[in-house]
Amino acid sequence: MPLEIDQAVEHIQHLNLFEIRGRDNDQRKILRIVGKYFPAKVVSVESVKKYLEKYIFPELEEEPFSIVYFNARVEKKENFPGISALKSINDAIPVNVRNNLQAVYFVHPGLHSRLFLATFGRFIFTGGLYGKFKYISWLTYLRQHVRRNQIEIPEFVQDHDRHLELRPTIEYCLEIEHPRPRCSLIQSDSAFDVYSMRCIA
Repeated sequence: MPLEIDQAVEHIQHLNLFEIRGRDNDQRKILRIVGKYFPAKVVSVESVKKYLEKYIFPELEEEPFSIVYFNARVEKKENFPGISALKSINDAIPVNVRNNLQAVYFVHPGLHSRLFLATFGRFIFTGGLYGKFKYISWLTYLRQHVRRNQIEIPEFVQDHDRHLELRPTIEYCLEIEHPRPRCSLIQSDSAFDVYSMRCIA
């Protein structure tokens, strides 16, 4: 059963779901979001919006910022808010905050996440937000944008990244021609990746 709004706001505050700390390589503030921590079963959309309005948006009104979103261990029934909730939260972002947002680094996007965003992204993330998404398949690539000492990466996210090292020729069921360079600084994935249909069939 969902918590009352005030209780839910307090609950969110203690989860470290949203955290503003550090700077990216372009010296922009970082809003870190850990998807696994989202308590979808006990908080309402209104409580999330109230939390953001009270604690997050005021900190992001004055200067450019970026978002680092960790997608590892996000499950539809456990910690995914749903399409209508995401759209409602997006629509609640103040114009000045939206204008200050420069990039959304989506770390460890699975096949389902990529297909979901390709299908619904432009509908949910309006006002130019969808075009700011950058897929980051491995933490190595995140270093192009955020130095290690500027952001705290949960241990389970690092474990997930290490697990991907064990299957270097398959990335989230997306076939790639070559194994990932371990120290490469190549361009991170774009929002317009080409999917292998053999994997979906």
